Amino acid sequence: MKKFKRITLLCGHYGSGKTNVAVNMARLLRKQTDNVAVADLDIVNPYFRTKDSSGEFADNGIRLIVSDYANSNVDIPALPQDMYAITDDKSLSVIIDVGGDDRGALALGRLALKIIEENDYEMLMVINCYRPLTRDAQSTIEVMREIEYVGHISFTGIVNNSNLGAVTTTDDVLDSVEYANEVSKLSGLPIVYTSVEEHLYNDLCDKIDNLLPLSLQARPV
Repeated sequence: MKKFKRITLLCGHYGSGKTNVAVNMARLLRKQTDNVAVADLDIVNPYFRTKDSSGEFADNGIRLIVSDYANSNVDIPALPQDMYAITDDKSLSVIIDVGGDDRGALALGRLALKIIEENDYEMLMVINCYRPLTRDAQSTIEVMREIEYVGHISFTGIVNNSNLGAVTTTDDVLDSVEYANEVSKLSGLPIVYTSVEEHLYNDLCDKIDNLLPLSLQARPV
């Protein structure tokens, strides 16, 4: 299992699937260290999907840093009260789910300087060629540059999370590899992971490097 940096930032366009990637990465990180948190910094979308997993996080000793208004009908662009624990508590290993596109990255700008100074982070762009506004490499690069500009941190790697939800097939994942490679080439960034739902993992693990199996995020009932 790849060793995580103290801070892992996940950014991407709306619908890229970064929240589900964040939840699964937190599960993996918890196997490496005890003091783990997931931070949801999305101040644009009031429906914070990381909070859907709050029960699971509590059961597994994972701290959730999220706005008090998450999963409520109150549409207020409020940041979590304990947001600065991300940079101030060096014993804490954090997966950060940054909001979608450049508007969602606004909150990241408040933490950027301290994150860069510590220099123990990865900033990963979650890409999905099956989303309307990131269907090709050039469009995806444009979104990446917008996020970097607003968030004040440069990307260090890519997560290819190209999928069609529950109907995704192995061919869909394989067809996305050329797109991901082109994004990597244009950006100069490595593909750190290609993420796939668990039931596809065995069919793809000998075809794609650095494959990350995902279980779908549990939704509250």
